[in-house]
Amino acid sequence: MVTIGMNYDVLPGKEEVFEGACKKVLEVMNDADGHGESQIFRRVDQDDSAQYLITSRWQDETAFNTFIASEQFKKVTSWGLKNVLAGRPSHTTYQES
Repeated sequence: MVTIGMNYDVLPGKEEVFEGACKKVLEVMNDADGHGESQIFRRVDQDDSAQYLITSRWQDETAFNTFIASEQFKKVTSWGLKNVLAGRPSHTTYQES
């Protein structure tokens, strides 16, 4: 198993829109081959922060890469960049031993 950390900076005032879109993406991820579970977290130690982290467990990194290469994921990413994100998201892979 691997855990992927997906970091997002959201435009001010777009938090609810982003969270709604994330809920839909998480539903899609639940049906993806090799997906275990995912959770979304919001930074709460800064009142003006709109930073989010999605942690996602996958059978392996190949399963995650297949998912993010899907047309469905590309569409939502393009929409996010145009409408709610302050920049490109960053992903970090955490290998489990």
